[in-house]
Amino acid sequence: MMNKMKNLKLKSWITMLLIAVVISGGFTSCDSEDEPVVMKSLNITGVVIPPVIETYRGAQVTIKGNGFEVGDILTLKANDGTIITVTVASVTNNSITFSIPVVFNTGLYGFFVTRGDITESLNYLNVVIIANLDIPDASGKNVKGVVYCNGDGVQGVVVSDGFEVTVTDENGIYYLSSEKRNGYVFISVPSGYEVPVLNSMAQFYAYLTETQTVVEQKNFGLIKVDNQQDYTLLAMADLHLARRNNDLTQFENNFLKETKDMCTQYNTLNKKIYGLTLGDLSWDAYWYANNYALPDYIQSIKTIGCPLYNTIGNHDNNPYIPNDWLSEQAYKTIVGPTYYSFNIGEIHYVVLDNVEYTNAGASEGVIGDREYNDVVVADQIAWLQKDLATITDKTTPVIVGMHCPLYSVSISSGNQTSSISLNNGTQLKNCFSEFSEVHYLTGHTHLNYNVKDGNTFEHNTGAVCATWWWTGKNGYAGNHICKDGEPGGYGVYEISGRNIKWYYKSIGYAKEKQFRTYDRNVIKMTADVYCPNATAAHKTSFENTYAGDYKNESTDNYVLINVWNYDPSWTIEVKEGATTLAVTRISAKDPLHIISYEAKRFEVGKSAPTSSFVTNNTTHIFRVKASSPVSTLDITVTDGFGNVYTEAMTRPKAFSTSMQ
Repeated sequence: MMNKMKNLKLKSWITMLLIAVVISGGFTSCDSEDEPVVMKSLNITGVVIPPVIETYRGAQVTIKGNGFEVGDILTLKANDGTIITVTVASVTNNSITFSIPVVFNTGLYGFFVTRGDITESLNYLNVVIIANLDIPDASGKNVKGVVYCNGDGVQGVVVSDGFEVTVTDENGIYYLSSEKRNGYVFISVPSGYEVPVLNSMAQFYAYLTETQTVVEQKNFGLIKVDNQQDYTLLAMADLHLARRNNDLTQFENNFLKETKDMCTQYNTLNKKIYGLTLGDLSWDAYWYANNYALPDYIQSIKTIGCPLYNTIGNHDNNPYIPNDWLSEQAYKTIVGPTYYSFNIGEIHYVVLDNVEYTNAGASEGVIGDREYNDVVVADQIAWLQKDLATITDKTTPVIVGMHCPLYSVSISSGNQTSSISLNNGTQLKNCFSEFSEVHYLTGHTHLNYNVKDGNTFEHNTGAVCATWWWTGKNGYAGNHICKDGEPGGYGVYEISGRNIKWYYKSIGYAKEKQFRTYDRNVIKMTADVYCPNATAAHKTSFENTYAGDYKNESTDNYVLINVWNYDPSWTIEVKEGATTLAVTRISAKDPLHIISYEAKRFEVGKSAPTSSFVTNNTTHIFRVKASSPVSTLDITVTDGFGNVYTEAMTRPKAFSTSMQ
């Protein structure tokens, strides 16, 4: 068997993938009463343990090291605390050989040697039990492989090259006839399993490196997990990392620290948590100027602590290339497929690339106009229809991740109106017409809004970077706020079976922080107060162009309530003493964002605020009229799941960039 192992020629990609297999909770050292006490006193030195050991059940494994003795007892401690004693086959002066038990599973194991009453830790073994990889060729098929778990083939796994779609047979074997245009093959990770991760990136794909005439074998090892019922998904839009605006410091100290802590808590409780980015991981304009591109994004986020699936955004294309197919090759090479699917629990996930990057005027060394069309191109639509055909139960909820939104929204006469804004949005929607429940998770706008339309629910999610990291930059407002007023943040989806609940998580705030209130009476937005060091021309521009009606004093006793993630299932109740006040949904700009971005730009001597970054009219601001300028208002906001958020608003309420 060992000779067979030595002769086994796995491609280098699988070794790279398996090096970083993540087992939730990681290796737990022996520290309870019934576990051996670790005492490093056996004089075993020079131990060399491979990052991953790929082997069969019953095979023999040799570990190099000096000081092993005949009679040593080897034990492996599984992540769940199970202690496994392995049989020592032989000992030399520089190695020990032992047998993998016949009943043994892929996993991360603590590795111990015991001699007499002394036990020493030899770190850990990362063992992957592989399947029989001797797969014959098939006529007309140039990609083949096996999908397996703990050495056994897994039947019914969907495999694709982005054009053709097939499923594994009863032995876990698949065959594809591929033009190899995308340069990779990927699996739709089945429910109840995970794939290895590398730098927190889920490794559900393998690169094809040979010509179309050469048969390539790409195998996928799965890890059995319990994600059938309860798990959490983090939906993270628009990171825009570029090594500017103190973005990396803000990202690491705030967002990454928070999400790492969340993932650690989940892992400690043995609860599953996953991440889905929604595009604009990087910022194409600064790939070369600031030496920060997609490889740097991976390094920045690799410690988040949960498996990540990624979505390409318009800013994740190569700005030197004026062609969508060619400009996205860097993303495919560094991050992975631009569209694909996977399954967690009872939910089917589809990730789409709905950016056609045109980038006129680009050439080597020259950044183009970086323009794009928001569309799902024809080849991708064709693949999507094939992928969805594999889901025979059309009551299965589907979550679609993509960058550009499906709908645009506005407020008219107190009501939200919506219309499909994606160029071929109707065609895309029709692909899901047979499904009962489809959720679109999107970004791009740096806003929060929700649209419910038949079987479709779009959640357009506020940006992780908020206003491109500007308001938190050194010397600016010292807060972190999106164009429509909510703090920068991300969506949290708590999923149990087919039941999906969600909330918007503002970075740096408790999950209960879901709205902010303003006392309109105290807001008078003059340049002398909010940008006193601006030029005279900029002061005039601030008041006339950006402050809008907020430059005028108000004595009407209005209160504004900005509810980040509002949808029509929410309710808002405001009481002034025993009196219930009328609540009106309005189209308005968030005043805090105006003084946090536009005013600060002028204050620090910058040119006019970037048009794409200025404050937007929001769909989730509400207005009430009190009878007194000094009364306390009791505000109760209830979301669609019955969660209640409250504030006793004492008035006058101060207005400043430091308000919560």
